[in-house]
Amino acid sequence: MNKLKLRQQLQQFFLEDIGERDVTSDLIFDVNEQGEIVFLAKERGVFAGEEIIKSGFSILDESIQYELHLEDGDTFEKGDKLAVVRGHVSSLLKGERVVLNLVQRMSGIATTTREAVEILDSSYTRIADTRKTTPGLRMIEKYAVTCGGGVNHRFGLYDGVMIKDNHISFAGSISKAVEKVRAQIGHMVKIEVEVESKDQMLEAIEAKADVIMFDNRKPEEIKAWIPLVPNGIMTEASGGITLDNLAGYRDTGVDIISLGFLTHTIKSIDISVKVNIF
Repeated sequence: MNKLKLRQQLQQFFLEDIGERDVTSDLIFDVNEQGEIVFLAKERGVFAGEEIIKSGFSILDESIQYELHLEDGDTFEKGDKLAVVRGHVSSLLKGERVVLNLVQRMSGIATTTREAVEILDSSYTRIADTRKTTPGLRMIEKYAVTCGGGVNHRFGLYDGVMIKDNHISFAGSISKAVEKVRAQIGHMVKIEVEVESKDQMLEAIEAKADVIMFDNRKPEEIKAWIPLVPNGIMTEASGGITLDNLAGYRDTGVDIISLGFLTHTIKSIDISVKVNIF
C-alpha cells in the first residue's frame, strides 16, 4: 500500500469529518488533557489496518503514541485487544471514528477473503479481487484482500487489458480486438479475454491472449476446457461463484478465481473503542 497516497486519502477523510473543527471535543476538553482509546474486537476476524492506525492519528497529532497488539493478516478472537492509542484526548476523539470505520471495513474484507481461501483449500489456484470496489477506497480495499491471503487483479482500466463481451461485440470478434490492442501496447501489458463458450476460448487461444477468463462457467465446463489451453496462457474463473459453491472449483485447474463480493458485499467486522482518561 502506497503510504504517501494513503496519507493524502486520510487527510481528505479527516477533512470531510472534522471540517473547521470538532466543536464537541474542542469545547469539552482542555488541549493538554491526556487519555487513551482501546480497540476491542467484538467478534472473530482477520486484522487489516495497521498502517491506518499508525498514519491516521499522526496526521492529526504527531505526539500521539500507538501500541499494536497484532499485525495485518493476524487472526483475532472476540474480546481481544487490537490496539491502544494514547495522547491528547481531543486529538484521539477527532480521529477515532475515521480510523475505526476503515479498520472495521478492511478487517471485514480480510476476513471474507481468508474464508474464501480456506474454503477453496488449494495449493495451486489463487483467490483474487476485482474492480468492484468502493470509489476512493480501492487501494485500501485491495490491500485488505492481500491481508486475507488473496491477490490483486488489475487496479484499474489503465494497468491491464481486459477484453469483455461488449468490446468483442463492438470490435467484431475476439481476434480483431486482440489484434488491435496487440499492435499498440507495450510488451509489459497483458491481454485478458473473457470467454463464454468453447469456441470463444479457442479463438482467444488462436489470437494469443495472455489470460483467458471463463465467465459464468460451471466447474465441469472449465475442467473439460482447461486441457486445451496452452501452458503459456493463464486461466481465470469469474462470475456466479460464491462461498457456497466455491469448493466446486477446487479441481478445475484454473490459475485464478476472481470474486467481486470480496469488496462489494462484505460485512464490516464489529470493533468497539473504549476510552480511558488519565
